[in-house]
Amino acid sequence: MGPTRTALITGSTAGIGHAIALDLARRGYRIVLNYHKDDARAQSALQEVRDLGATALLVRADVTSPDEATAMVEQAEHEAAVDLLVNNVGTFHFKPFLETTPQEWDTVLRSSLLAAVHCSRALLPHMRSRSAGHIVNVASLNAGVLRAKPMTLPYAIAKAGIVLLTRTLAATEGIHGIRVNAVSPGFVDGGAFPPKNLGHIPLGRLASGQEIAEAIAYLASAAAAYVTGADLDIHGGAFL
Repeated sequence: MGPTRTALITGSTAGIGHAIALDLARRGYRIVLNYHKDDARAQSALQEVRDLGATALLVRADVTSPDEATAMVEQAEHEAAVDLLVNNVGTFHFKPFLETTPQEWDTVLRSSLLAAVHCSRALLPHMRSRSAGHIVNVASLNAGVLRAKPMTLPYAIAKAGIVLLTRTLAATEGIHGIRVNAVSPGFVDGGAFPPKNLGHIPLGRLASGQEIAEAIAYLASAAAAYVTGADLDIHGGAFL
């Protein structure tokens, strides 16, 4: 068994992020949990990870802030070298264009795109110094396909940006031994705005958070050593 690897997952005390943290903990990773507001939920998540036998660090940070994202990374690196960054944080509003306020645009773009930018910028110099590392960005259903999104336009723009960020960093960081990939989940069980019916999903069901986590674990593994710049769709065939 090789040395313990460390994973930093943003927004990892609830939802998909928490599923990712638990899955990586089971695989032997040291886990850095990130959260912003809910202290009680964060402490519960920390205990869940530790109950799996994993070493864990809990860091409160608003990763939409460049300064807080950098401070989080520095705190994590002080404890152990971060081998895997999972940029998971994101939010969206389900509204038509004219009903979406400038503040809502700002919130979505900052959380669903710029948070990944800030965290990656903070961590990449450390990864470059070690000539090794992995970044996995969480995009969204068909994020790389430019089509009209009348009710989720800010989110769609942000996640399309995530795919472009992924491809660009994969192109520039490979020479430094760093791989960068994305996963694009479809509708996830327990997620916001579930579909009213599953008729448009060929596999006929929602994804589980565990299935998203397993895809991320694969991309960060030696089995994917020649995979970089990929955007892995995990949507059961929705909207093909």
